[in-house]
Order: sequence, then structure tokens, then C-alpha cells
Amino acid sequence: MANEPMDESLSEKVNSDPIKEGSDNQQTESHALEEDEGDLGAEETKPDGAGSSALDETSEELTKVKDQLLRTVAEMENVRRRAQRDVENAHKFAVEKLLSDLLPVIDSLEKAVEAAKTTENPDSMAEGIRLSLKLFVSILEKAGIAVVDPLGEPFDPQLHEAMAMVPNPDAEPNSVMDVMQRGYTLNGRLVRAAKVVVVKGD
Repeated sequence: MANEPMDESLSEKVNSDPIKEGSDNQQTESHALEEDEGDLGAEETKPDGAGSSALDETSEELTKVKDQLLRTVAEMENVRRRAQRDVENAHKFAVEKLLSDLLPVIDSLEKAVEAAKTTENPDSMAEGIRLSLKLFVSILEKAGIAVVDPLGEPFDPQLHEAMAMVPNPDAEPNSVMDVMQRGYTLNGRLVRAAKVVVVKGD
């Protein structure tokens, strides 16, 4: 009975090396873990292409905005300089047209002075001066300058300066009976008040 051959299946079980098989399984699992860890490490160190692209776009937009801001500031500075130059020119040459219109008056007065040296007719000289004065006043009116000549009008302290008050039974009380010096306004603003004599009231 002891000499009977051993069952083949039992022989295979006996001949198999359980320790070796366990070792092989552990090595396989270890190798699989190392591959997984390697894959995870590769994923962690892989550069984020989407994040880098967004950062580049933001940087580019920031550069564009900065450039546009600098251009706007430069343009505003140019506008300010042009406006300042225009204001300075307006101050310097504001009376240019008025002066051009007044030159004929100067010519007329010069001729009147020359005529006064040779003429023996004072009425003729007076007429020439009167025409020159009329031309002068007409030019002033075109420039917005109005004459304040309030003879016979009620006294207005905003436009008139009372130099004296005298009784006059033939005139309305508190009215202007004499204009010592005419006044002038520029576009409605008083430049010089008219110096007047006012009728004294009761």
C-alpha cells in the first residue's frame, strides 16, 4: 500500500511552491502600484495649458488697456494745450476787428486836424468832426457798445451817477435835467455810468 503511486493532483499541490507564488504576486502588485504612482506624478507635473493661455490673454488685455490709457492722457493734454493757446490768442487779438473798424475814424480825425490848419470856416470844420464822431459811435454800436444818454429820463442809480441835485419847477422831480458825461454799456453790462444832474424833488 505504501508502494502505490501518489495521486497526480496531490503531487502537483505538493510540488508547487506557495512561498514563491506569494512573492510573485506581491512583486506584481508592487509594480502595479509604482506604475499608478508614476502616472499620478506625471499628471501633477504636467503643465496646465489652459491656465497659461488665460494668463497670457489677461496680460495682453492689460497691455492694451495701458496703451489706450496712455494715448487718452496724451490726447487730453494736447486738447488742454490747444484750448490754452486759443484763450491766449483770444485775449491778445480780441479787439483786432474793432481796431480794424476804428481805423477809418482815425483817418477822418487826422483829415479834420489838417483841415483845421487851413480852413477859415469853423462850421465846416465842426461838421467834419461831427461826421467823424457819428462814424465812431456807429462802429461802437456794432461792437455791442451802447451810449447811455439819459437826458429827460428818470434817474436810474444803476446806470447814472448823480453829480448834483437842483430844483427845477419845469421838470419832473428825480429826472435827469442835464448830462455832464455820457455813459456806456457793453452788451448790457455797464462800462461807465453817465454823470448827470438830477431834478430835486419837493
